[in-house]
Amino acid sequence: MKMSYYNELKKFIAFSNKQIIGQGIVGEIDFNTERNKEYAGLSVVAKVGAGRASRIPWISFLSEYDSVKKGIYPVYLYFKEKNLLILAYGISESNTPDRSWNLQNGKTIKDYFAENSLGEPTNYGGSFVYKVYDLKKEFVEPQIDNDLNSLISIYKSNLPNKLQTPKEKVKRIIEFKITTEQIKFDLKSFQAKAQESGLIFAPQLIQRFVASLCTKPFVICSGLSGSGKTKLAQAFAQWISEDKSQYAIVPVGADWTNREPLLGYPNALDKEEYVSPENGVLDLMLKAKQNIENKEEPTKPYFLILDEMNLSHVERYFADFLSTMESGDNIPLHKIESESQEIPQSIKLPRNLFIIGTVNVDETTYMFSPKVLDRANSIEFRLTEKDLEDFIDSDIKLNMDILTAKGANMGENFMAMALQETDKNLKPTADDLKLFFSELKKSGAEFGYRTASEIGRLMYMLKELGEDGDTLLDIAIMQKLLPKLHGSRNKLTKVLPILGGFCLSDSSKIKEVYLDKFVSNNLTEVELKSDPNIKYKISFEKICRMYKNAVENGFASYAEA
Repeated sequence: MKMSYYNELKKFIAFSNKQIIGQGIVGEIDFNTERNKEYAGLSVVAKVGAGRASRIPWISFLSEYDSVKKGIYPVYLYFKEKNLLILAYGISESNTPDRSWNLQNGKTIKDYFAENSLGEPTNYGGSFVYKVYDLKKEFVEPQIDNDLNSLISIYKSNLPNKLQTPKEKVKRIIEFKITTEQIKFDLKSFQAKAQESGLIFAPQLIQRFVASLCTKPFVICSGLSGSGKTKLAQAFAQWISEDKSQYAIVPVGADWTNREPLLGYPNALDKEEYVSPENGVLDLMLKAKQNIENKEEPTKPYFLILDEMNLSHVERYFADFLSTMESGDNIPLHKIESESQEIPQSIKLPRNLFIIGTVNVDETTYMFSPKVLDRANSIEFRLTEKDLEDFIDSDIKLNMDILTAKGANMGENFMAMALQETDKNLKPTADDLKLFFSELKKSGAEFGYRTASEIGRLMYMLKELGEDGDTLLDIAIMQKLLPKLHGSRNKLTKVLPILGGFCLSDSSKIKEVYLDKFVSNNLTEVELKSDPNIKYKISFEKICRMYKNAVENGFASYAEA
């Protein structure tokens, strides 16, 4: 009797169509509880989502040798938004398989999407197309079964002569890799490559960004929409990474109310399954963990870029990350005890994982709490007249591909900088720090030991990257002390002039000469930067802008639209 999967496939599509992406269907019997678990001597693994629908539901057919996390296998991928079902030569995205499909002139799903003007596939773009079915048309049963059975035959012919048992699968096949010869980290090399790719950033902004990553692997980029926050994070990750497996850009959803979009969740209907998020965050964490624990490989940096991080309440979905940043404790994931479960029961935040959040401020976003700001370096992105002039004059077209892996040979040295222990070394700046502490305390924005220690480390990293003089403490004040300051006009017009005075050599006429003139637009930012009386120019300019906002709007905070 001929094998048929036609009816099972129709059930899969019907169930997937009932689910709403991001929500699922409450009370719906999960497809996994009724479907066939075997076909043609292969295990059948399906994912449609439980409680939260999958964006791309799939069904895979696996021998004992392969798993969805590591291997090759026939797979149905249902691109619901395109009304397309693709039967594919599946390739695991989580770990590199130890063999290939040996295709000649194979077309990836990404290529198929590009050729047919379908945009970019959300996931699985690296798998190869076997057959494509337009679901606007009627299914033909013989064609469906013939296609699947033919692909399974190809798959079985590609299996190793001797299948490994499940326990043996854990042992990784030794892979001989050509490693990149490492050299010392060179910031100027990245600055030059960024400029060559068409990106326009002030050298000091890039310097502050890299120093902040080395100080603590959590950086918040705030400021004007379209000022390059995400592009800088992407550019650096793309430049220093060997390939795309080392970074992920994840748009934060307005509906993120818990940690599931980042860490996944145990399947309530299948007690032996843990559902990983489709955006790849957990997979990225596991790759970083595997790399830093492998003493035989160079430690590589991994980057999680959370785009528009404050589109939802950060504390709701990011609480586990904020906690483990300080405690170093594991984040519990599940309590499943099964040899087939590939997700560990808990995970620490790997020290080679760098988290970069971008922040826009408007009526659709939420402000960060002091708890979040205290754990990060906050970098403000603003355009100057010079930046705009350079952009207008530049004839270079944006081409991010120029950056790809060009700094990968500096990744190990960059990690050595980020992981090295440093002294707090605050004695040279002790007097000014005490002044700021005393005044910030009056408005409830004082800092603790952690912030003081990170100020010392940030100044050390800035010095390592070529900065010197008063600018070291100036940047530290801007990124670690001012972000927590916010409030009403009555509150800020008292504290800001005093803080601004700490930034000047002579502060006797700060209101008349600086603040009042800035409010009335009779003092420009260019004039501030050239004034020899201002010791801490970056911080003082920010204080002037906050003072102006407080006077004109009745309220001000560090984050500006």
